[in-house]
Formats: sequence, structure tokens, C-alpha cells
Amino acid sequence: MYQLTSKCVYAFLTFSVSRLAKILTRIEIVGIEHIPKSGPLILICNHSHNVDPPLVGSFFSRTIYTMAKSELFINPLSRWLFRSVNAFPVERLKADLQALRIARTILNQKKALLLFPEGTRNHGKGLNPALPGAALIALKTKSPILPIGISGTHLISWKSIWFLWLINRRPKLIIEFGEPFELPQMNKEQDIVEKSTDYMMRKVADLLSERYRGVYGEKTKNQIVVARATSRK
Repeated sequence: MYQLTSKCVYAFLTFSVSRLAKILTRIEIVGIEHIPKSGPLILICNHSHNVDPPLVGSFFSRTIYTMAKSELFINPLSRWLFRSVNAFPVERLKADLQALRIARTILNQKKALLLFPEGTRNHGKGLNPALPGAALIALKTKSPILPIGISGTHLISWKSIWFLWLINRRPKLIIEFGEPFELPQMNKEQDIVEKSTDYMMRKVADLLSERYRGVYGEKTKNQIVVARATSRK
């Protein structure tokens, strides 16, 4: 009964979000043909706004599972809602082994797992240094990775979006699905996770305009390391 309810909630919410997005924004979906129809898949995406996860889920041709910050599961109603849309909690900035085990199980079952490696919203200011969790999962499972770039969601304001719709000034959104890739073979060095993270995030950055690439734009490795250390203080 719970699984049936969850499927109904998931279908209703993804349908509703896609319809609202088409009404209230000028949304463009690019690269649908790159989405594998089956098999394990890790989706990695930049994160500017709370609407990013439901938008990706609503315009993705497969059912997805996603990590969400543990704070969202404290309230019983919120916990029910997020579990109904296949989200599971993760303790950010910690080695959450339980979340990693769930992620590996999802991929072992040949399902699609959505991750936001930045770990928090960047509010349209450009990509933040990514946390290592996504790379760890990819390295452990050897699953193919699908990069996704979302542009324009930072312009969404719940207070003004209906007014902008009325005056035909809807914000422009772009969701671009890149080509799937696998992490390249690397020597077993201490920084393999860091190098893999950098490799993955640059695939996401390639789908964004330069202004949204942040630390994964035209910067040297040393600048990225400094930015990563600064962001975690």
C-alpha cells in the first residue's frame, strides 16, 4: 500500500511541477536523447535553488532517487513527503555511511540516483567546490554518470513569479542533459577522489555559461583547492 501511495504521489508531483514550470517560466529542455533508458545511472547537477531537484525529476524520463539534507526529514509531514518522492537523508559534511550504502543499493538495482555534489545552493553565483560523496559513490559502483546543468532557477522568487507571469516577464530556465560518461582510470593516488570530483564537476560546468561555472571555470587547480578550503571553514 505504501509503495502504491508513493508512486501516486511521485507521479502527481512530477506532473504538477512540469505543468507549472511550463506555465510560469520559459523553460527549455536540452539533451533528452542523452538519457539512458535503463541501467544504473548517477545524475550530477549544479544547485542554485530549492526547485532544482523537483525540476530535474519532473523532466527526467525515468524515476529517480535522490539524497536530501537530513534536516528535511525531522518533521513527520515533510519526512513522509520526501520519502514519497524517493528521497533519503544524508548528513552533509560528514562521512554518512548509511546514506552511501543506500546509494550503492539503488545503483545495484539499476536505478537512477540524483546527486547535487555542491551540497548546498550557490544562488546563481557559480559552482561551489564539490563535496567528495558523489565521486566516492561513482568510484565504488563504477556507474555511468550523466551531467546536468540548470540555468536561471536563481531568478525564481515565490513572491513575484505570479506577477511576472501576468505581465509576461517569465524567467528563462534551461535544463541541459549532457552525454553520459565514466570516470577515467587513474593511478591509485591519495587524491584520486579529489581528481575524480574535479573531473565530474567540469562536465557539469561545460553545460553552463561561463558566469555560472564558478570554481570550475577558467581557474587553475591551486585556485580550486584554495576555494574548496575556504568554503568549508
